[in-house]
Amino acid sequence: MSNINEILAHNRTFVKEKHYVPFQTTKYPDRKIVILTCMDTRLLELLPKALGIRNGDAKVIKNAGAVVSHPFGSIMRSILLAIYELRAKEVYVIGHHECGMANLKSANVLESARRFGIPEQYIKTLSDAGIDLNGWLTGFSSIEESIANSVSMIRTHPLFPESVPVHGLVIHPATGQLDVVVEGEPILPKEGATAHLNSEASHLQTTIERGNE
Repeated sequence: MSNINEILAHNRTFVKEKHYVPFQTTKYPDRKIVILTCMDTRLLELLPKALGIRNGDAKVIKNAGAVVSHPFGSIMRSILLAIYELRAKEVYVIGHHECGMANLKSANVLESARRFGIPEQYIKTLSDAGIDLNGWLTGFSSIEESIANSVSMIRTHPLFPESVPVHGLVIHPATGQLDVVVEGEPILPKEGATAHLNSEASHLQTTIERGNE
């Protein structure tokens, strides 16, 4: 059963009674930070409270696991835009304990897709086109290693400015306690990262071309 009618009814009251006024701010983050974190429901209000940030303080990007899985994906693009267009000067990658991405198996996800009615032929077509569904739908074994890897992907990106620090942290979803994994330091030299990114770009282009054949 959809929540849309309840949500729209609430929204009409919200606007009519001007409950939006306390949240009015600009598109530029007041504390000049951009946060990549997980979409976990437990962090919706806990994370801002635990960090001491308010509406308007930060650009917040969310996905499953706070993962930067590809150097040319939408997450990395959003981070770069936050810095170059929206005046952010610091990046925080914040994962959490008890994450649903931990030990996630692609086979389980694909089986759920089948139960939702996704035809087997669609899955086969994607695999035949060179899409690595197993890699794409597999989670991580260590949240700390995953956060460190995402920090490295950001820090060593050829379009990422060296002057911007990137921090990696893990938050506890019950208490809000923060533990530092990486504190503002690059993990790989940019020269080595560029070669890796060139390889990734070549693989991506090959995948696209196969899909268009």
